[in-house]
Amino acid sequence: MGTRGTWHRQRPRRVVLLLALLSAALLAAAPAGCGDSGGAGSSAPPEPQASPMTLKVMEFNIEYGGTQVSFAKVVEAVEKAQPDVIGLEEAETNTGRLAKAAGYPYWSNATQVISRFPILEPPDAKGNYVFVQVQPGYGVALANVHLPSDDPGPQAIRRGASVEKVLAAENEVRLPYIQTELEVLPPLAEQGIPTFLIGDFNAPSWRDYTEEVVGTRDYMKYVVEWPVSKAVEAAGFTDSWRAVYPDPLKSLGLTWWAARPRVDGWNPGPNSPQDRIDFIYSAGPAKATAAQLAGEEGGPEVTFAVDPWPTDHRGVMTTFEVTPGPLPVMVAVSPQVATVADPVTATYKAAEGGAKTLAVVRAGGTPADALESPAVAPGAESSGSLELATQALGPGDYEVLLVGAGDEVQARAPLWIQKPGAKPILTTDSTAYGSAEPIIVTWKNAPANRWDWIGVYEKGADDPNVDSYLIWQYTGGAGSGTSAGTVSGTLTMDKSTVEGEPWPLPTGDYVLYYLLADGYEWVAKTEFRVK
Repeated sequence: MGTRGTWHRQRPRRVVLLLALLSAALLAAAPAGCGDSGGAGSSAPPEPQASPMTLKVMEFNIEYGGTQVSFAKVVEAVEKAQPDVIGLEEAETNTGRLAKAAGYPYWSNATQVISRFPILEPPDAKGNYVFVQVQPGYGVALANVHLPSDDPGPQAIRRGASVEKVLAAENEVRLPYIQTELEVLPPLAEQGIPTFLIGDFNAPSWRDYTEEVVGTRDYMKYVVEWPVSKAVEAAGFTDSWRAVYPDPLKSLGLTWWAARPRVDGWNPGPNSPQDRIDFIYSAGPAKATAAQLAGEEGGPEVTFAVDPWPTDHRGVMTTFEVTPGPLPVMVAVSPQVATVADPVTATYKAAEGGAKTLAVVRAGGTPADALESPAVAPGAESSGSLELATQALGPGDYEVLLVGAGDEVQARAPLWIQKPGAKPILTTDSTAYGSAEPIIVTWKNAPANRWDWIGVYEKGADDPNVDSYLIWQYTGGAGSGTSAGTVSGTLTMDKSTVEGEPWPLPTGDYVLYYLLADGYEWVAKTEFRVK
């Protein structure tokens, strides 16, 4: 986020999304759609054992929603590559649009993931990964990240920075923003679930800056053990591109920058370092067998060429041989934020012995408080999907409970119901603040994307996509809503919480925006003054 004209794009500190296990649903009969899954109707019989299969995983930064050059060309790139699962960066609010245009039935706006297979967002993942079901009851885990672009290392090397200075910057700027993934993903792989960590890491790999590579490009002046790549591999992940192409002298695999047409705003210059900064890492029972790039006509190592190329990144795709892992006991709903009377699909994986019902309750309720209780056919390790009626549910915060014998609650999932036509509302606790006084921000009726954010601009900044923000903060985890983001919530902006500068804000008038999905589309705003 931020001003245009940085290394590839200045983002909020952590644009990151993560993908994970494919859902436990029987969605063969599910209608395609809306944001993440369709509904089947009846529960599944016990699942057979998982079978080995081929899975194509793509990482694709489409740049500013994919509309800088041609959205149709973004669609064409996906159609040519034909991946099974895609993690998008800079999709902004166009994840579903791309999925529908390219013919993919499942997508998650909150985590910017597109899939041929059902996607589940497990409540306890808190938006850090999703489950994607590739076989009934079995799936893979995939986390989608976009690390900060501040202080790009290759540029610092070109300017003459020492290796010590470069490593210090990487340890401060990027390494902290991958720690959550490195904590929550390895246990999934240890359980026998193929686990993928993909994204735009905004830093190269240590495998590309070895002794034999030094001097082959003017900014490769010395060996660099890039901290993020070292940490990811130390956590048990394999760099899939280097698994297929181990020699960095024979295969560079450059993903940034790509030669797209010039656009208003940032454009790469001839002296901008080119590097491999988009990665597909794997752990668990997944073996990389092929790796390819999608990019511009004539681009180095490009297999899937599109002219004109629509983004400043090349897409990278790896083909894996995987054995899907068993999904955990869980229930997930799609969409997680619905309008009154909209259909909602609940997908579940029951404990051994099965489940008897799905209970819709007010948040915090018990099976005895059920407002709706569709029956689930019991069966050992049963999984399936049911469509939940919402006509009788008023606006509010609900949960869907997976209930077993004896009214045992096996799992819970959040569900938010909004009024038809409800629009986001953004307010502050005051219209005027003293210097350094905390600013308390409250919002309602938000779409609950994991990386929605609040940005403060000088008054008169009417276009956040053009003007530069001063300070900002993510909304995720700051209120009541879904597993990924918050429908309504409150946060405090002060010295300890905000990103950006300056703090305290100078005397003057300001506008505060609620912006969507780590992009610059705003849905609510309010104004305040610093005295």
